[in-house]
Amino acid sequence: MGLQTVLLKQQDNQQLITPSKVVCIGRNYVDHIHELGNDVPDEMVVFLKPNSAMSNTLLSHLVEPLHYEAELCFMVKNGQFSAVGVGLDMTKRELQGKLKKQGLPWERSKAFDGSALLSEFIEITADMKDWCFQLTIDNVVTQLGHQQLMMYQPQAMFDAITEFMSLNDGDIVMTGTPKGVGAVSANTSFEISLWPNVPFEIFETALSGDKSMTQLCGPAMLVKQWQAV
Repeated sequence: MGLQTVLLKQQDNQQLITPSKVVCIGRNYVDHIHELGNDVPDEMVVFLKPNSAMSNTLLSHLVEPLHYEAELCFMVKNGQFSAVGVGLDMTKRELQGKLKKQGLPWERSKAFDGSALLSEFIEITADMKDWCFQLTIDNVVTQLGHQQLMMYQPQAMFDAITEFMSLNDGDIVMTGTPKGVGAVSANTSFEISLWPNVPFEIFETALSGDKSMTQLCGPAMLVKQWQAV
């Protein structure tokens, strides 16, 4: 299998980028930590997925049922997060539980081939902040996340990672998932949408279900779809 690529869209061009690795931040949303019955960590949780984990095929089963985790993602260039996208961190939840109980690393449950599904990436401009993303499954809102819910903000994540690891141009950081994770069912349609510049009170209105994100903020800046198999 050759090296996997992702599409980077910039203001004046687009190109295929080959990330050397995907760095994942775990337990970055308090509600998701409680959802899985975990403890809030004292330090940022970091784990890796290799380039070979990247795929555009959403699997529902691989030895065991797979679970989805929708995430805000950043791409590195010139020593900073320069582009933004969304993705699915796929997990073998049963295996992960067994490994955690034994105090063993998570890679077998998190870094397998097909465990990182990514959208295209869009260049970040100076006026973009306060990211909000939404996952729908068969048109039902299943996860809704906002940057302000993250325990670690983007620059804090970048700084903490680069204290012990180099981030090369093209590397991707997946920033954790909000509550609402679950098992993938075959033949279901997944769609992640991303909006910039969403005030937190607008996000709370969407979270309450009174109005949809599209009604509140208009069309999403980025939309990525997958059909589970």
